[in-house]
Amino acid sequence: MNTENEKNKLENRIGGLVFVGCLMLGVGIGFIKHAVHIGAVIGMGVGFIAMAAIWAYYRGK
Repeated sequence: MNTENEKNKLENRIGGLVFVGCLMLGVGIGFIKHAVHIGAVIGMGVGFIAMAAIWAYYRGK
């Protein structure tokens, strides 16, 4: 049971970092294009999709 808990922590940490990374990339692109709010929303959407993919990948293992 302890290894299952550690696996869940790992997938949550990796998924969270990927989400924040996608969000920051979206905000950065938004700064370049002078539309930070649009970039943030796009980055958040991509981040949620990437986080779900990482969770699905680790659930299969």
